Amino acid sequence: MRRVKLKDVAEITGGSTPKTKVEEYWNGDIVWLSPTDLPGIGEITTISDSAKKITEEGLNSCSAKLLPVGAVIFSSRASIGKIGINEVPVATNQGFINFICGEDIYNRYLTYTLKYFTEDIVQLSNSTTFKEVSRTAVKNFEIPLPSLSEQKAIVAKLDRAQRLIDIDREMLAKYDELIQSVFLEMFGDPVRNPKGFEKGTIREIVAETKYGTNKKAHETDGEYPVIRMGNLLYNGEWDFSDMKYCDLEEKELPKYLVYKGDVLFNRTNSKELVGKTGVYREDEPIAYAGYLIRIRPNEKATSEYISGYLNCPHGKLVLEHMCKNIVGMANINAQELQDIKILIPPIELQKEYEIRVKEIRKQKGMIESEMKKSEELFSSLVQGVFG
Repeated sequence: MRRVKLKDVAEITGGSTPKTKVEEYWNGDIVWLSPTDLPGIGEITTISDSAKKITEEGLNSCSAKLLPVGAVIFSSRASIGKIGINEVPVATNQGFINFICGEDIYNRYLTYTLKYFTEDIVQLSNSTTFKEVSRTAVKNFEIPLPSLSEQKAIVAKLDRAQRLIDIDREMLAKYDELIQSVFLEMFGDPVRNPKGFEKGTIREIVAETKYGTNKKAHETDGEYPVIRMGNLLYNGEWDFSDMKYCDLEEKELPKYLVYKGDVLFNRTNSKELVGKTGVYREDEPIAYAGYLIRIRPNEKATSEYISGYLNCPHGKLVLEHMCKNIVGMANINAQELQDIKILIPPIELQKEYEIRVKEIRKQKGMIESEMKKSEELFSSLVQGVFG
């Protein structure tokens, strides 16, 4: 299979931002993308709208170019590797490198190619702090290029495999929604409190709240894995694929280990990340980092109820309100966390909720296993094409 430079098969452009203080440049009808308009790194999406739009005057005032339908859009700053194809004409800010495909390359094939080679493209960045890949570097990046008919056959095969993953991912999202629905069904709206539960604060239902260790974590050295902010996901689940390690002295173990049934709460970082909460469900205790708070319930509450409350829409609004007036990095300390108002339903009802969550998570685990198989199939197919 022949290899070509990207500049030989696509017109490669960048983006720009009109002056933000000129009102005439904004709130128009031209879709104008920033990286936050696209989902996560490696996901391939279609684009038809944006959070902000610009006017014709705004477009003409800067070096942004209106991209035709079907262009491939690739984020090239900081979060390198967000990928999309536009379904309407769009312009982008300077956080993208954009490809207007020539007749020799199928745009869907290019998206899968960019996805596969994202890590290699990241290495083209000449910065170790704020990563950015230049258009010049990308223009000279080489990719494998089969015939157009082969490209379309490859895309059809990869699309089928990707669809299996997408279906599983949609199912997992529905299970997350189901857990929240069960919470509201059993406990009602926390604001209206239609079931008349006792009102109190988190302080009344916890035995202790403890900050984690500030010891530096290492890639391989140390006896205990350390849970960090990135291991705790937005839906209260965990990702243990990227762990670091530290050593703890015997006297530190009661303070800095998290055990099965404990709740962890992310207390600091950006306002969007503060408040991520999850129940630790593994059998082996591990360490947890200093920007997490370990919550250990007393006899009046279960871990699943506390986590469910903080993760429900009302709980998230409470946490958002606590952070909204903070300038810079947001923080909710252990005392503030304990002062959060909460309903205190009968413990028997909380335990029933825990049983139902456990059953939903069991079903969710089966879907996760299926998705893993789908991802392995996809990886095998991609490796066969590009490897």
